[in-house]
Amino acid sequence: MKNPEITIKDLEQMMEFPKEGIFSKVLVKTETSNYTLMCLAKDSDISEHTSTREAAVTVLKGEGTFNLAGQKIAMKPGVFIFMPKNAPHSLSASSDLAILLSLFGQE
Repeated sequence: MKNPEITIKDLEQMMEFPKEGIFSKVLVKTETSNYTLMCLAKDSDISEHTSTREAAVTVLKGEGTFNLAGQKIAMKPGVFIFMPKNAPHSLSASSDLAILLSLFGQE
């Protein structure tokens, strides 16, 4: 996969909050990174899992709780969370929640 051209997106305009569950849209994907906008409906959650890649979550809108390796982190706009690969994590949305998920390294 070749590297993409310059990409500019208006994330706020792209946010779509479903009535339930999760909406996700891949913004950019390269050989070594992946950037995805994820919008979770209020009271939605993502159960505990791990990733084989390093990852970062940036909260754009809403509130929730992020559980990372047993630590509870309050999610609100502006919060940045970095995760090493293979770190167990989960999250739950207490209101409509939008995050930017960034994955780094080879799959």
